[in-house]
Amino acid sequence: MASSADRLPYAADAESPLKEAELAVLRKQYEGEGQYVGVQTKFNYAWGLIKSDKRAEQQLGVRLLTDIFKDYPERRRECVYYLALGHYRLGNYAEARQYNEILLGKEPGNLQSQSLRGLIDDKVAREGLLGVAIIGGVAMVATIVGSAIWKGVARHR
Repeated sequence: MASSADRLPYAADAESPLKEAELAVLRKQYEGEGQYVGVQTKFNYAWGLIKSDKRAEQQLGVRLLTDIFKDYPERRRECVYYLALGHYRLGNYAEARQYNEILLGKEPGNLQSQSLRGLIDDKVAREGLLGVAIIGGVAMVATIVGSAIWKGVARHR
């Protein structure tokens, strides 16, 4: 029998968004249930939103999952991974890592979560190097501008 982790996609699978028509089906079901929306319907819709390429939809997906996480303790295990994934997709790497580490603490052998850990670490490393390059470039420009100003002041004395 497959465990729940075996039935969930590896993190890389989540990089491909649902087709708009597929998300529309989930949205219609969610909205159709109104104020009495079921937790599974809410979860399914949140899952689809997190896979979206649209930031606002990803944010809504994270909010819905956060509600489920808070209100349904029995659903926390399945929410925690998707909260990590949602924050990763939003670029909130600290939050993504925090949720992912919760899951890895409970399930160290979870391949899905290990995969996401690798994606988070790679993204942080790449963006960290980019940040260092940007800061280095700004410092270089500031040095050149400062030097030019200093030379201009020195000539006018």
